[in-house]
Amino acid sequence: MDPETPEKQPRPARPARKPLDRDPRPPHPGAIAGAQGRLLDPATALIVDGVVPRPTVYVGPRLLVSKSVDFEGAVRVLRAVAEPLGWDVVPEEEDPRTVNLRFGVRPLRLVVASNRATIAPDAWTLLQQTRAQFGVEAVTGVSLDHVVQPAIDANPLHDSNPLHDSNPLHDSNPLHDSNPLHDSNPLHDSNPLHDSNPASDARGSRAIASYLQIGFGGRQPVAYVGPAPTRRPDSAFEGRRPVVAILDTGCGKHPWLDGIVDTTVTLDGTPVGYSDSTSVSPEHDGDQDGPLDGAIDPLAGHGTFIAGLVRQRCPDADILAWRVVPPDGPIVESDLVATLAQIAELARRHRAGEPGGHPIDVLSLSMGYYHETPEDSLFDPTMYAILEEMARNGVVVVCSAGNDATSRPSFPAAFGPWEDGAGPIPADPSISPIVSVGAVNPNRRSDAMFSNAGPWVRARAVGASVVSTMPSFQGGFEPLARTTAYGRLREAIDPDDFRGGFAVWSGTSFSAPIVAGTVAAGLVGSLEPVGEPGDTATAVTNTWDVVTSCTGLARS
Repeated sequence: MDPETPEKQPRPARPARKPLDRDPRPPHPGAIAGAQGRLLDPATALIVDGVVPRPTVYVGPRLLVSKSVDFEGAVRVLRAVAEPLGWDVVPEEEDPRTVNLRFGVRPLRLVVASNRATIAPDAWTLLQQTRAQFGVEAVTGVSLDHVVQPAIDANPLHDSNPLHDSNPLHDSNPLHDSNPLHDSNPLHDSNPLHDSNPASDARGSRAIASYLQIGFGGRQPVAYVGPAPTRRPDSAFEGRRPVVAILDTGCGKHPWLDGIVDTTVTLDGTPVGYSDSTSVSPEHDGDQDGPLDGAIDPLAGHGTFIAGLVRQRCPDADILAWRVVPPDGPIVESDLVATLAQIAELARRHRAGEPGGHPIDVLSLSMGYYHETPEDSLFDPTMYAILEEMARNGVVVVCSAGNDATSRPSFPAAFGPWEDGAGPIPADPSISPIVSVGAVNPNRRSDAMFSNAGPWVRARAVGASVVSTMPSFQGGFEPLARTTAYGRLREAIDPDDFRGGFAVWSGTSFSAPIVAGTVAAGLVGSLEPVGEPGDTATAVTNTWDVVTSCTGLARS
């Protein structure tokens, strides 16, 4: 500091205030329509004595039955309750990916019975009516099919930001008055992306919504001029490289990632998650959702961005990328469960030395949902059982905490050990940990306003205005001005031209892979030789040692 400049006096600290466990607002209905999503509102939902729900979003006409319970028995009791309501329960085939696996769910489709006219079948209503008539135990292992939201910001170019009119930079924003669609766009209020952002302006917080804005952490192109992270040759390792698996939107092409990220790993020839034969990857086509306007989808490039963060934190790691998140965001829990079951089987086979396995040391998950009854015996253990299987085989599962600025537990992040020991799953030091990760600001001193918080959030990493890799998308927005001079093209910055290969973005989605990469870097030099399964107990001990050194989360 200049000695002639008086030191700025710090602002007096306000008294500490305990955060309220506020229920985050649900996504805009348009954002969940594709998944037949419905909002469970405690103010209007069917209530049963002893079962007080909290808000969640679920697939309306579907229930899931865990493979760990009697499927036929569950169908019988549900049908008995459905019949007087004018509904029927139709068993559907199990997802082919999990038929021969230990873990998975069988879906039940709720339909209107023949020759009846009645209200639309609803999974929550049927579940509660069955609990009321036959008791909670009658439907143990039966659950809603939750809608899972990626923990990510939506379109940063959306003009509904509450900072719009109050921001002193309002009139200097090159996107503001030049956009002919600014106030006249008939799609403005009906845009399905409007409220889907977990940090949406529907929350009424200008501070939280500021992270959406370009220049404040929203998705935007950025120039990176440094070298690629240095990756050592295979000959530099006595054991194998650490392996980080990413389950997200997949991974696109990028010089930093080509040849390092493997998107082709299958389980017995069956694709893990979505394959390119069934849907187009949002990492290769940036505009698949919404109007035909060329705007880049809110999740396009998300997986590539995450892979780049892992590459930065652990250049020596091998990366696996699978796709389960579509370009418009929400996924259903049953899809996620099937994909996680496949990944768990790959890890189990590797540790058991069985054919068809693949080493996985860290799994990075940037998605979550809020369970309606997480504190009691109705909490469904299906997803946790799969993550527990991974952890038992030495896989550290790193989960983003979510961007709703709430202390309400988000799953799967809240499956991990809680600081106060009050979590729904007892801590188990005999298996590798599940690590929940919140976001901090670029100063690395303060939590990001959008980040979820509470005793269930056990680690934190930068998640605001982070720089990483992007596919070379060029969206439909244009620079404010373009001309030529002296034979060269001149432009203002194009806000969605990512052909430079790098971007800035914000969200706990990006804090999780940073921690995942940090854990992987700590495992370098302690892993078994290539082709050998390694001792499971040793793998668990090694992962705990590294997680403790990286996050302070202790093995008790």
